[in-house]
Amino acid sequence: MLWYIISICMSSSPQTSPARDRRASTGNLLDGFAVCASAACMVHCLGLPLLLAVLPAIAHRLDPGEHFHLAVLLLAVPTSAFALVGGWRRHRGFVPLAVGAIGLTLMALGLALAHREAIETALTVAGSLLLAGAHVANWRGRSGGARCESRC
Repeated sequence: MLWYIISICMSSSPQTSPARDRRASTGNLLDGFAVCASAACMVHCLGLPLLLAVLPAIAHRLDPGEHFHLAVLLLAVPTSAFALVGGWRRHRGFVPLAVGAIGLTLMALGLALAHREAIETALTVAGSLLLAGAHVANWRGRSGGARCESRC
């Protein structure tokens, strides 16, 4: 799984023109970044509570605070929007765009319901997984070069 994520982060698809090459490369880079950020979010959301439960003596030192979640969401929204809309323009696969929007919405709902930790974690993890899946589908659509309605 880690190797697959790294390959997404580092790959680019062949194109016909230099301008299209730059756009595709930027889109692939953003999709790869978003997948990596989603994986880091999952590790944070699932791993940190386990670490805090096991190591209560250092729990107060590891809490990034609520502003951390807002900062991550503020980074995820424009990055994902740019990558997913750019992918849609290229391959016209609507599913990655819709799934990404649902994922971002779930992440925003998780932030809005921060006072209910179990619901916040469930919404944030579900949103992160959907967003990562949308970026992988978008990356595949970009790599295929053709329309991806049959695959996406």
